[in-house]
Amino acid sequence: MRSIYQEPKSRSLGLNFCQGCLDKQREIDRLKAEIQSLRVQLSKQKRKDKAGLFGSSTPSSQIPLKANSKQEVIAKRGGAKAGHIGNGRKKHSQEEIDEIRELHPEPFCSHCHCLLISKGYRKRSVLDIDPITVRKVLYRLHRKFCPSCGAEVTAKPSDVLAKALLSNQLLSEIVDSHYLQGMPLGRVCARWQLNYSTVIEALHRLATHFASVMESLKQAYREAFVRHADETPWRIDGKNGYCWLFASDSVSLHLYRNTRSARVVEEVFGHHKKLSGYLVVDRYAAYNRVGCQLQYCYAHLLREMIDLQSEFSEELEVEAYSKTMAEFLTQAMRLQSSRPKDKEYYPEARRIKREILKASLQPSHHLAVKRWQDFFVEEAGHLYHWVADRRVPCENNRAERELRPTVIARKVSHGSQAEEGAKTREVLMSVMQTLKKRVPDPRQKFKEALDKIANNSSMNASQALFEINSS
Repeated sequence: MRSIYQEPKSRSLGLNFCQGCLDKQREIDRLKAEIQSLRVQLSKQKRKDKAGLFGSSTPSSQIPLKANSKQEVIAKRGGAKAGHIGNGRKKHSQEEIDEIRELHPEPFCSHCHCLLISKGYRKRSVLDIDPITVRKVLYRLHRKFCPSCGAEVTAKPSDVLAKALLSNQLLSEIVDSHYLQGMPLGRVCARWQLNYSTVIEALHRLATHFASVMESLKQAYREAFVRHADETPWRIDGKNGYCWLFASDSVSLHLYRNTRSARVVEEVFGHHKKLSGYLVVDRYAAYNRVGCQLQYCYAHLLREMIDLQSEFSEELEVEAYSKTMAEFLTQAMRLQSSRPKDKEYYPEARRIKREILKASLQPSHHLAVKRWQDFFVEEAGHLYHWVADRRVPCENNRAERELRPTVIARKVSHGSQAEEGAKTREVLMSVMQTLKKRVPDPRQKFKEALDKIANNSSMNASQALFEINSS
């Protein structure tokens, strides 16, 4: 007899039509999805609290918590290894000596007051420097007149700009120390006992002389085959701003702006629809408007893979994919840095590209893996130019290295106090950093350009600096 308290079992296999069971399963699925979402948010928050807003790309000054050094690092002692026999200090040879100084002790013994007898002398080699002083020079500019036409002629110094207090030699030393060597301006003034306001005013005047050079640098940058670009924060008059760097093999163009919008990129590249060559950048969207081919930086992508692995540390699929891609990205950068011959470079480059695409076309289930797989396939037009032409680097290290002095200056000076100071730094930084790439002695070249302008006030600044005509 069939029980009245139990319904008969369903004849269909694998199907459950119980409404209560379906509701429970829906609730279980919802809770699982919510738990997964909360785990992702928690992992992101942990990474942000530990490494900052941009993960491994976060500047060291913005990292919330910095880990202490490991014990094995603390235990290491500096200096030479135990048992190392040093060579000692070398004495100056007779040909190297610039000056001999004779020093004599007191004639009487300090203990018994007896007259001392000479025992010869001991040699001691020392390196010394003359005191760095600023000389106050008075020019007597003689005047003459022509008895025929009555014209007056006054002698003009060849190493001083018109109405300038500081000589061209001193200005070159200040500009080199501040914009190339990274010495703070206050320290520069203390070194030569100069008034701070006097130096500031002189630098502003220099910037007006060389402001026209910026357009010629922009034109030279557009014509380069490989270009690099990057930006870093720089405060201006207490407000947030950015230092933009546009660099090539022969140009370093620094622009200080209060915005990070794409109009700064348009200012440099103009509105050209098609430009030859390549631009190596990170994946910042402002550079998408340029009219040349883009090559994304593999060093940034490598950091993204490292962050991906730490963000989903419990997901085996994500860990396997991120490790695989990190290895291929590292191989690509190592291949270019090792500089093999063409017959070795191009086959290896094509192999690495195939491996990257192969890993990105594998079936996957995790959404984070799918997102990056789609990126390496869909953005192929911005990722593999280095494979076809080895002159195109797969990383943006040039821009990173050239921005480093600006980052250090930002930490020391906290930015520019006014718009005029930012404009002055923009011009003189671009001039000196570009000269550094083009001539062996930038300071001497800058001094020669100042002398040319002092003797001919109508001379074009670009022609004086780079021996070209910007027109």
